[in-house]
Amino acid sequence: MKTRMETDSIGTLEIPVEAYYGVQSLRAKNNFPITGTPLHPTFIQNLAKIKKAAAISNRNSGTLSAKKARAIVLACDELIKGEFQDEFIVDGIQGGAGTSANMNANEVIANRAIELLGGQKGDYSIVHPNDHVNMAQSTNDVIPTAGKLTVLDLLPPLISWLKKLEDALMEKSKAFDHILKMGRTQLEDAVPMRLGQSFHAYASVIGRDIARLEKAKNELYTVNLGGTAIGTAINTSPYYLTHVVPTLASITGYPLVQADDLFDATENLDGFVVISNTLKTCAVNLSKICNDLRLLSSGPRTGIGEINLPPMQNGSSIMPGKINPVIPEVVTQVAYHVIGNDTTITMAAEAGQMELNAFEPVIFYHLFSSVTSMTGAVESLVKNCILGITANEEHCSELVSKSVGITTALCPYIGYQKAASIAKTSLKTGASIPSLVLKENLLSSGELSRILDPYALTVPQKAQTGTLAG
Repeated sequence: MKTRMETDSIGTLEIPVEAYYGVQSLRAKNNFPITGTPLHPTFIQNLAKIKKAAAISNRNSGTLSAKKARAIVLACDELIKGEFQDEFIVDGIQGGAGTSANMNANEVIANRAIELLGGQKGDYSIVHPNDHVNMAQSTNDVIPTAGKLTVLDLLPPLISWLKKLEDALMEKSKAFDHILKMGRTQLEDAVPMRLGQSFHAYASVIGRDIARLEKAKNELYTVNLGGTAIGTAINTSPYYLTHVVPTLASITGYPLVQADDLFDATENLDGFVVISNTLKTCAVNLSKICNDLRLLSSGPRTGIGEINLPPMQNGSSIMPGKINPVIPEVVTQVAYHVIGNDTTITMAAEAGQMELNAFEPVIFYHLFSSVTSMTGAVESLVKNCILGITANEEHCSELVSKSVGITTALCPYIGYQKAASIAKTSLKTGASIPSLVLKENLLSSGELSRILDPYALTVPQKAQTGTLAG
């Protein structure tokens, strides 16, 4: 393999002659064999958008020649299209607050710009990674800005699938609205409800999750680009400082604004904590829904068995005919993953010192993972589970008729103590609640029929009340 020699402040390394990355990227690759996972492709594209905005702003300020700026912009456009992804060799988790990721971008863009200008890769007298590509920038304003842009790019597919989930749950709530079932508290029979009401409640909580995510996105529109190292905007021109964020906004299509306090925006990462916590809340809700689906479909002969989940694959290598609720199971596992990521993100955001937080790489690694894994989980939940759910209507009705939970409705008429006695007798003897009430002449047949109408009991405004005799 042919190589070229490149030198940095640490020393000299051999670089493959065809490589677009340089010495600082290779040194970082060797230093951080952490996860085996490279930088997120969308993060790389956003690094290129920032470098493009910087080149345009520096050109317009007169600090970067039009020739170099044009080559840098062209190289950035290629990266934005997804080219040269393999040239990003640094690990997703790295020391140095993201300097390795920033320099990987600087070197790839510089070498591609050199090539576009007719030079040989590694001849940084033509375009230099630091002096030209990184002009008026610091890792400390580039990396957090790229992180925010990446989350903004990754969130729409998740929100879109959450909206489809909300719609699918709402459709099931309508389809199942006529089906009576027993409500349960602490896994024990409570009072009657409609199966559609269960699914409507699921749709409602997902609707709140969508609203939270839409609101949390606003945390990401304020960026510290232009603040450079710590917020003083050292090494920037007045023109660059006021124009680089509007230029980036034009490139990305997002309503980006430069932070009023660049020191605050550089050292504090609470916006990412807000996003992560919102994702965690959504994960908790998704897992709760999936836990319910597994319980409601359990059995199917020896469990609750009120609904059927679509069979997706064989459930056992030894038990013939066994089908497991694999889709709700994987969604819950993703929820655990997101909750764990949130803990990491929280601790990393807290760990910043003075004017910089050095732990942005691990924040972004886990935050990007949370968004992408949740997107896949929700997509699978909609396609492979919710849309195919069916109800066992007769079984739901049978469970209602056998339950003593309907005795709750008798309390206003015969009192709690007598209702409890009736319930205990029913459980002991197997006799139905209505038959026991009639046997003891506590209520008439007509009164009992009206009071114990389980469908009426599921609608608050139609619930019957009474006055205790005596």
